[in-house]
Amino acid sequence: MELSAPSTLLSYCSSSLGSQSLKDRDRVSYRTLAATRFKETSFLSTPLLMDPPRAVSCASLVDENGSPITSSPIGAGRIGEVKRVTKETNVMVSINMDGSGVAQNDTGIPFLDHMLDQLATHGVFDVCVKATGDTHIDDHHTNEDVALALGTSLLSAIGSKEGIYRFGDFSAPLDEALIHVALDLSGRPHLSYDLRIPTERVGTYDTQLVEHFFQSLVNTSGMTLHIRQLAGKNSHHIIEATFKAFAKALRQAVEYDPRRRGTVPRLKGGSDTILICGDHHANGGYMLQGIQIHLDAFS
Repeated sequence: MELSAPSTLLSYCSSSLGSQSLKDRDRVSYRTLAATRFKETSFLSTPLLMDPPRAVSCASLVDENGSPITSSPIGAGRIGEVKRVTKETNVMVSINMDGSGVAQNDTGIPFLDHMLDQLATHGVFDVCVKATGDTHIDDHHTNEDVALALGTSLLSAIGSKEGIYRFGDFSAPLDEALIHVALDLSGRPHLSYDLRIPTERVGTYDTQLVEHFFQSLVNTSGMTLHIRQLAGKNSHHIIEATFKAFAKALRQAVEYDPRRRGTVPRLKGGSDTILICGDHHANGGYMLQGIQIHLDAFS
């Protein structure tokens, strides 16, 4: 299978964030294997922050509805860029974990744009999301695919996780609302979600989509995420405090711990790679177009 990422892949996001442009064509070939396992790809085996600018691999896998996810991390800085195209949506995401809080988000869902702005501002990440989708039907597919692409871009930006704190924990108040978020960049996808949002909609946004957003993000980023509502009556306040707490906890987790001296925070060695997308199997792997992928699980 041969795939390539053209230089125009994320021109909208790259120009907005001032990030380094992709090479004219970054190309990689994969053999299709039947139910096999493979080791980490090279661009995730070393910290992206320390890599010199170079041509990078662009890995494309097929998700559960048969459409490709193309990921193109850039060598300079912890930046993840992803383009995801399905029958329902066309999504481009760029995130710089070492940014300055720049937000350039246009998903076609105004409330979701507002929440992504919280992620950029309070995580001090540069976040650029450009999406079009079948929002004339509802916001479900666009909300889901933005979260899937964002999770993939996070995974690729963070890379090998060498030297980071790995854990994040934050409680964010917003008037009467108080939300606690704890997360672990463990390689084991899990969402524990306990929000009690009193209304079905905030503006035109279906509040059921909040849980679906975080579940989709967890699935592709491989993080363990716990969200707890400690107080709150206003739906907007509850959701916004959730995104603020998530942003602050994620920033804690991806910051470098000077005492770790570049080591990965775990007790036992990891298994194989990287991307979560597709059907889960009892042995801990995921099946993608006949390729079984195992996550790098920490302890």
